[in-house]
Order: sequence, then C-alpha cells, then structure tokens
Amino acid sequence: MNRRLWFITAASLAGLFVLLALLAFLFPKQVLTVDSGPVKAEAMVVLGGFAVERPQRAAELFQAGEAPKIILSGSGDGLINQQLLKKSGVPENVILVEDRSTSTYENAQFSIPMLRQLGAKRVIIVTTWFHSRRALATFHHLAPDLQFYSRPAYFGYDTKDRRAIREYMRFEYPKLLGYWLCHGVWPI
Repeated sequence: MNRRLWFITAASLAGLFVLLALLAFLFPKQVLTVDSGPVKAEAMVVLGGFAVERPQRAAELFQAGEAPKIILSGSGDGLINQQLLKKSGVPENVILVEDRSTSTYENAQFSIPMLRQLGAKRVIIVTTWFHSRRALATFHHLAPDLQFYSRPAYFGYDTKDRRAIREYMRFEYPKLLGYWLCHGVWPI
C-alpha cells in the first residue's frame, strides 16, 4: 500500500473514531440503553449492585405479568433485594437467589444454569439503564441458545445533571471496551 493511501485510511479511521466518541459522549442514554419493551418470559434475572431501583423494576414487571420467576443475581445484596421484592408484593416462592457473582459476567455465568434448570427459554434482564447494553450482550454471549430481553430501571435517566450522566459514562464505556477485549462480548 502506498503512503498516500495508508494516510487516507488512517485519517479516515481516526475521524470515524472521533465521531463515534463524540456521539457516545453527546448521546449516552441512547447508546447505553437497551429496552426491549413489554415482553412475556419464563423468568427474569435481576442484577445486583446495591441499586434499589432494580428490584423495584422487577416487582413492577412481575406485577404486570411479564415473568413468573425471578432470579436475584449478585453477591451481598441478594437478601436485601429479596426483602424489597417481598415488600412490593412478590411472593417468596417465585424468588431464587444466586449469591456468588461479583461482576456482570459472573451474573450471567452463574444465573444461566439456574435458568436452564427452570426450563426458561425467554428471559428478561433487569438492571439499570446505563448497564443494560453490556448486561444484555453478556447474557447473549454466554447463552446464545436462549432469548434475552432488557427491561431496565430508569433511575436518574431523565436528569438534567450532566455531571451525573458523565459519572455513568465514566464507568460504563471502559467496561464495554473491557468486556469486548477480555471476554469477547461485543456490545452492539
């Protein structure tokens, strides 16, 4: 390849990268959020992270009849989330707790065998809006034979506080890249 063609290719790729980075910075809600809309499934998985909006969202979805079983996934907050679900009217006998996982990857890794044991083929993932793309991609990556849907909680979504939105971006974009490089989880 001659130098001129190499330079044009490199400049084009750099320009594309800058454009994508600018779009990701200007539109984080649209880039990070995946919401499948109302759907019926055999189970839902609520990801941990000490975020009360996640079990609250799961309770709403359960009351709407979207899934009859709930797996709470995450080390340390499963029992807290179980209490929140029960306070919201979710019967204890529909709640299962996976309490070993410490990351999104492990949430999927440890919840998928439980889903298979339940016979679930269609599964709703409940997490926070800015985490929904990576969570959904991780579950798809580890169990391509199952159908996963995202129904995120929208706490802080409509905030006009750009600093709060930047905080979400500061952590989530590097994690998207890290999951792609370390685990092969393509987030698109």
